Amino acid sequence: MFPKMRRTLQVLPEEVTKQILQHSTSGVLAVSGNDGYPYAVPLSYVYADGKLYFHCAKTGHKIEAIRRSDKASFCVIDQDYVQPEKFTTYYRSVIAFGRIRVLETEEEKRAALNQLAFKYAPMLSEEARQVGIDQDLAPVLVLVMEIEHITGKEGKDLAAQRRKENGKA
Repeated sequence: MFPKMRRTLQVLPEEVTKQILQHSTSGVLAVSGNDGYPYAVPLSYVYADGKLYFHCAKTGHKIEAIRRSDKASFCVIDQDYVQPEKFTTYYRSVIAFGRIRVLETEEEKRAALNQLAFKYAPMLSEEARQVGIDQDLAPVLVLVMEIEHITGKEGKDLAAQRRKENGKA
């Protein structure tokens, strides 16, 4: 169903792909928008238990699109260093494909919001996090993307450097 990546030497190992998702702070969610146009929107997220979690408003273009079709992709750019003298870019990125659903139970929402709060405000006390979550619980939707396929890729120069470091040059 998902095509194999053409440049196999540039594929990131699974553990590196997951690390990128764990430490990055934003990405772009792409869904099927109105009249067949793609709709891509930058979002904060948390990656946990092999899934992506997002919070958002209860209405809007994104939610309408997700309700029409639960299929989506999410892209994170980990590194993007343009090397003009070499006509290349030293990049690392991840794209996840999957299906999105709205978390329905308060327990699911609370758990996901707690993970989001811990990721973006780790310095807050547990009590402060819970106060914030209590305030946000009713007015927000929490989405989960069940990942069906994921790929990580890096620029050819970074891939060659990684192979050399691993003794596989």
